[in-house]
Amino acid sequence: MRVQTAAGGLSFFVRLTPKGGRDAVEGWAAAADGSEHLKARVRSVPEDGKANAALLALLAKTLAVPKSSLRLASGATSRLKRIEIAGQNPSAIAAKLEAL
Repeated sequence: MRVQTAAGGLSFFVRLTPKGGRDAVEGWAAAADGSEHLKARVRSVPEDGKANAALLALLAKTLAVPKSSLRLASGATSRLKRIEIAGQNPSAIAAKLEAL
């Protein structure tokens, strides 16, 4: 399952490529174990949390949600990160994510 719903929000995995030359969400991909994650790249460097902050800003813009509703739940120093979104309408946000 790509997007998991929880009480008051949802979560999903993102594979981030820092110093990727541009800020972009590149769609869903499958890992070797069959799990799925969203692929994203940012221009920022992976130091002092700059790439993570750029990822959250990119996702907020892409999904049209406030940046304050996004949270990096795990993977701060890893390429694979779990993102949580708290929102008024999780089903609408999940539909936007599935469409990417």
